[in-house]
Amino acid sequence: MREALVAAAFELFLERGFEQTTVDDIVSLAGVGRRSFFRYFPAKEDVVFPDHERSLAEMTEFLESGTGDEDPVRHACDAARLVLRMYAEQPSFSVQRYRLTRKVPGLRAYELSVVWRYEHTLAHYLRGRFADRPDGALRADVIAAAVVSAHNHALRTWLRSGGESDWVAEVDAAMAFVTGTWSDRPEGGTAGGEGDADDVVVLVASRRAPLWRMVQGIESALGESRQVQQQ
Repeated sequence: MREALVAAAFELFLERGFEQTTVDDIVSLAGVGRRSFFRYFPAKEDVVFPDHERSLAEMTEFLESGTGDEDPVRHACDAARLVLRMYAEQPSFSVQRYRLTRKVPGLRAYELSVVWRYEHTLAHYLRGRFADRPDGALRADVIAAAVVSAHNHALRTWLRSGGESDWVAEVDAAMAFVTGTWSDRPEGGTAGGEGDADDVVVLVASRRAPLWRMVQGIESALGESRQVQQQ
């Protein structure tokens, strides 16, 4: 039902324009009643961004899954990668939404409010990690803003290409800039030092497992391997 409403809404938005399309138009095309629409979406604007609540929940869960030993800046950057991956899962829809929001000021304002929620979530996590620093709150807010700005730069670059460019390379470059600027730990700065042999890890996971949980499993395995080497 949710997907049918989103599909009907975008068909009408692209055909008539956002302002000219009503909720009645959307439910008529989808073949459902108004009550069904508002069960899923509080307002017409929400149907344009149907995936952000799930994405925000996944980001929050990922941030809270940290052990406390990881680099907080890199952990925040990895959380931002999850958001871009959400866009990349549906490239055609994401590009259509991008083009629509560029034309409708109200949608652009709505999108900015969504972006602020991501930034607020990152800042809350970083404030907790930097609580023992005199500049902890300031550092957390600035880094959170930097992560979001870098993510949005990579996202816009990918969207402007029509979803054709390498989004992984775009976000890797953007996040590397943030960690290179703000991280207290050098790249690869983990126990063991330079010159250690490369670790090889084979991970067996369900196809339905979220990406962050697989990454967490790899990091855990590498950590155990390094502890054994040190002993």
